[in-house]
Amino acid sequence: MILSRVKPAIGGEAPVVKRVKGKGSPLVEDYLSERDYVGAITLLEFQRSIGERGEDADLWLAYCAFHMGDHKRAMQEYKALTEKPDCRPDVWVFLACTLFFLGFYKEAEEAANKAPKSQLQNRLMFHLAHKFSDEKKLMGFHQKLEDKDEDQLSLASIHYMRSHYQEAIDIYKRILLQNRDFLALNVYVALCYYKLDYYDVSQEVLAVYLQTVPNSTIALNLKACNHFRLFNGKAAEAELRNLIDISSSTDFAKELIKHNLVVFRNGEGAMQVLSPLVDVIVEARLNLVIYYLRQDDVQEAYNLTKDMEPSQPQEYILKGVVHAALGQEVGSRDHLKMAQQFFQLVGGSASECDTIPGRQCMASCFFLLRQFEDVLIYLNSIKSYFYNDDTFNFNYGQAKAAVGNFKEAEEIFLLIQSERIKNDIVYLGWLARCYIMNQRPRLAWELYLKMETSADTVGLLQLIANDCYKMGQFYYAAKAFDVLERLDPSPEFWEGKRGACVGIFQLILAGREPRETLREVLPLLRTTGNPQVEYIVRILKKWAKDNRVSL
Repeated sequence: MILSRVKPAIGGEAPVVKRVKGKGSPLVEDYLSERDYVGAITLLEFQRSIGERGEDADLWLAYCAFHMGDHKRAMQEYKALTEKPDCRPDVWVFLACTLFFLGFYKEAEEAANKAPKSQLQNRLMFHLAHKFSDEKKLMGFHQKLEDKDEDQLSLASIHYMRSHYQEAIDIYKRILLQNRDFLALNVYVALCYYKLDYYDVSQEVLAVYLQTVPNSTIALNLKACNHFRLFNGKAAEAELRNLIDISSSTDFAKELIKHNLVVFRNGEGAMQVLSPLVDVIVEARLNLVIYYLRQDDVQEAYNLTKDMEPSQPQEYILKGVVHAALGQEVGSRDHLKMAQQFFQLVGGSASECDTIPGRQCMASCFFLLRQFEDVLIYLNSIKSYFYNDDTFNFNYGQAKAAVGNFKEAEEIFLLIQSERIKNDIVYLGWLARCYIMNQRPRLAWELYLKMETSADTVGLLQLIANDCYKMGQFYYAAKAFDVLERLDPSPEFWEGKRGACVGIFQLILAGREPRETLREVLPLLRTTGNPQVEYIVRILKKWAKDNRVSL
């Protein structure tokens, strides 16, 4: 995750900038060769304070500030230079670069237009066209790119930002073959593999660079993100601790580190950290939406996404999830239809159809359409990746149960460890149904006994009563209808209980139910004041007396 500005703000990763021509101080050169920009700036400021200004000292100062990530300081230095009568024309393009990284894209374009034509200016205008979504200008600047490393690297970055990761990898690898000492390209290749979900491959490529540059901010951050995907948040945070120590002396990537720590800690501190970064780091908005969804605050999640124009698969997926959650919460078919369309767009796209998220999207699309056979086609293809994933197993179990495969559905539901899901009435309802369909109604009844009385309890009782009745499990059907009748003396519940009690008697007569069960049937009947009760009780007692069954 590289820092990316949505609205004007301070910070960002510096691009490859052509060095300012000039002799410079030999000591400054020493600092620069070690990438010690803080040391170089300290020396340059000291020389400025005592009046020993070397040739192009101000340009070197701006250059160091830019590469240290202090783009605001670099902008101020370049602006001061442009106000001098003897200002070099190419300073305008350097100023434009600082404005670009601060998110002032319009101002960056104005400054770049004052600079003489050059390949750096063309590359900058190329990126600005992408930011402005101006495809015509983008193609125009694209055609002016040359077969030079700087231009090809710029093209690769645009491919990356447009999610054309394989195209970006092809360019990076081609340049690496010709320039083995361009080690930093390994970071960009690793980043592309990360975006393609090849986290182990990303780690291998990244290790090549870290062996030579072990304190790289971007590389260490990417390594932490790979650990998060491959292992867990604790492993990722352990990797990030080294980066926190390295970055303590500079402002570069501090916001990114804070953002990632929230993600690694499963949303801890999200409100305090992510909210101010919503318009600074692209992923901050998405991760804050995820936080709200986990807190069941669907409306806040919707507020953050309703005006968001998705451009990346992750953004389409998240909008789909929010619409699905809101649609289910408020009973809106329009929101559910929107969710289904977003999922279908991602799952049906050529770039995502064979990825794990793409298949999840198609499964979600068919889930909303209630086409569960199709849901299982996609979930079966990726289940090996989600064996211990509670959310996946919840959806997978529901799909299995919906097509009548209750045995496997029960096994899948019982894999779930999340207390939040296990206390959800939807989970309890499906698990109870599986127990009943698998001829274990007692376990379904025990699920009810563990619940506290609420509206959800009534719903579960009705499910147990009706499903047990349908499956001929009349004993538990009678018990469920009895509780329902006491909660609401409706004729419908009495009729259900009456039918279940008669069903128990039939099973006793057929030898499929112990005779002693009759002792429990009579108290159930007597809780009802219906005149039919005495007639039924009389028949049962007579049979018990004739067959020497003690009541």
